[in-house]
Amino acid sequence: MKHAITDPRYRTGFILVTTLFFMWGLSYGLLDVLNKHFQDALHISKAQSGLLQAAYFGAYFIIALPAGMFISKKGYKAGIITGLSLYAIGALLFVPASNAMTFPFFLFALFVLACGLGFLETAANPYSSALGAPETAETRLNLSQSFNGFGQFCGPLIGGLFFFEGTSAEQPAAQNGAVTITYVAIAVVVLLLIILFARTKLPDLREAESALDEKNASANQRSLTSHREFIGGVITQFFYVAAQVGVGAFFINLTLETWNGFEAKDASYLLSIGLLAFMIGRFISTGIMTRIPASRLLAIYGVINIALCGVVMTGLPGVASIAAIGIFFFMSIMFPTIFVMGVKNLGSKTKIGSSFMIMAIVGGAVMPYFMGKIADGHHTALSYGLPLVCFIIVAVYAALYDRLSIKAA
Repeated sequence: MKHAITDPRYRTGFILVTTLFFMWGLSYGLLDVLNKHFQDALHISKAQSGLLQAAYFGAYFIIALPAGMFISKKGYKAGIITGLSLYAIGALLFVPASNAMTFPFFLFALFVLACGLGFLETAANPYSSALGAPETAETRLNLSQSFNGFGQFCGPLIGGLFFFEGTSAEQPAAQNGAVTITYVAIAVVVLLLIILFARTKLPDLREAESALDEKNASANQRSLTSHREFIGGVITQFFYVAAQVGVGAFFINLTLETWNGFEAKDASYLLSIGLLAFMIGRFISTGIMTRIPASRLLAIYGVINIALCGVVMTGLPGVASIAAIGIFFFMSIMFPTIFVMGVKNLGSKTKIGSSFMIMAIVGGAVMPYFMGKIADGHHTALSYGLPLVCFIIVAVYAALYDRLSIKAA
């Protein structure tokens, strides 16, 4: 029997929640541009600029478990509104950070903002995947995540247009003015979303999850640690996010070092092409996933990205950057697919399981620093060897998934 992507009863909620994926995709897309911007404006090294990702994704690790507990008690809607509120506060903190012109203040603003995103992801990922039949959960979340890809595509376009305009080492305050205006505009949009969510009735899926628990009683008597597909999923998600963040964080540096004639602004636009490939990959792959099992497609994409990282490491002019763009395309389905594969059998434990999945995003806090150290000491192209190792782990998890997964009786 063929199932619809989402239950008609949940269509409005699905559309509204999908807007959140765009908003945190936009924030992430801007983050990769901020790396190069702060290297120029605040005179920091590549390794130091990697602390932006450390603050950003470290917040996910800290907030995910409290967010999951909060959502379990108060529901998905309350979790979404709380996340949006923190998102707006963090964006507005860019105003005093810009006035102070200190890197730690910007790190704090991003940390608060990312705490909000951690709340949103803990709520929205399982919420989207649950708004319909379990058989279409991967397809549904990949569709929502496609709009996350559109937000990531828009981020570098905005950053390239404004953050590097008139860039000079002597005018850091002027450079950061554009950054501040951008984040204030984001805060205004987020505040409007808070009002919209507060006024909209969303389905509360806690009863449906309880019913699923009763149906799968034997499976749900087991602890989280007995779900091998979940444990493997959390570990794999850690390494996947590490790879994704690292590939994007140093893409601009990679292009500037390997492709003559490019300036930071041009490389930022090229990053947007990579993120456009990421978005297109999600839409195309969502369709492919209706014909090919998610785990098999994930394994294929993992192997392709291993090869593409190897090409990037050669540092060939033009070729390295084009290969990196290819990596974005084949990363497209990885986060949502790993997420759903890990939590789809957890029933009422889905919220707490989702919290651990979101905590695994801390991989993105670790990778940029080590890639930055390699880039500072050797060459940015060589640093892509670390994502290569991560994609090996993704491919192995996907290949072994059917053996790991224990279906509920």
